[in-house]
Amino acid sequence: MRPRAYASLIKPDVTFLVVLTTVAGFYMASTGPLDRMKLLQTLMGTTLVAAGTAALNHFIERREDAVMRRTARRPLPLGILQPLEALIFGVATVLLGLSWLAWKTNGLASLIALATCASYLGIYTPLKKYTPWATAIGAFPGALPPLIGWAAARGSLGLGAWVLFGILFFWQFPHFLAIAWIYREDYARAGIRMLPVVDRAGGSTYAQIVVTSAILVPVSLLPTLIGMVGTLYFFLALLIGMALMVACLWAAREKTNVRAKWLMHATVIHIPVLLGLLMLDKLPR
Repeated sequence: MRPRAYASLIKPDVTFLVVLTTVAGFYMASTGPLDRMKLLQTLMGTTLVAAGTAALNHFIERREDAVMRRTARRPLPLGILQPLEALIFGVATVLLGLSWLAWKTNGLASLIALATCASYLGIYTPLKKYTPWATAIGAFPGALPPLIGWAAARGSLGLGAWVLFGILFFWQFPHFLAIAWIYREDYARAGIRMLPVVDRAGGSTYAQIVVTSAILVPVSLLPTLIGMVGTLYFFLALLIGMALMVACLWAAREKTNVRAKWLMHATVIHIPVLLGLLMLDKLPR
């Protein structure tokens, strides 16, 4: 039971997204043959930092989790793990991951991972109880993992790294606002001021969803325009970007939980497909 509790503590779905985007950053930054060993070392360190950050988030939000139906069965609300256990596990895992990145890759990758963890836990997490703008602020640490991978591969950041940052930054709005709309009653119960909690009619929420999905379309085309990839990626990225925007407009028309769930699934499919196309079109180059 306790191993399963620790597995839940690291939020495997969120950690997987961090790892996926880190891989994309590393791969796109690589020149010549892919350094598979350094990639493995990068993933190990990043996974540890992401897992530890998730555990510390469980620790910080344990009281809110206890009153939300979606999170009430997490290890801390159920008492399977004690808060001190989660705290020790989280701190130790983050420190191990940061040290591993600094040792096996470079200091810049470790510093970006530290900034991701610190801004997520120290800025975004507490702000959720005070302002609906927390989602926008949280999009900054949420978009940093590709930069970890890029820095690990090159030891520096370039324009391509910031393009990947921009793609992930704007993608987060339709994804997380759709989730927040579905669970708005839960968030309200916990005193978390996500935008759908204060925007009961959904006008502002869905306006942000539609506008950011529209911005995401040209931003996702930038890799071709700056010479990272070719025209295959350009046209396929345009196609799936427009498809996501149509899904956002469709969800905005009725603003039901059912449509929001479909939109959430669409965003979950969109980002790995987009990153996969990006990496695929780099292969022959």
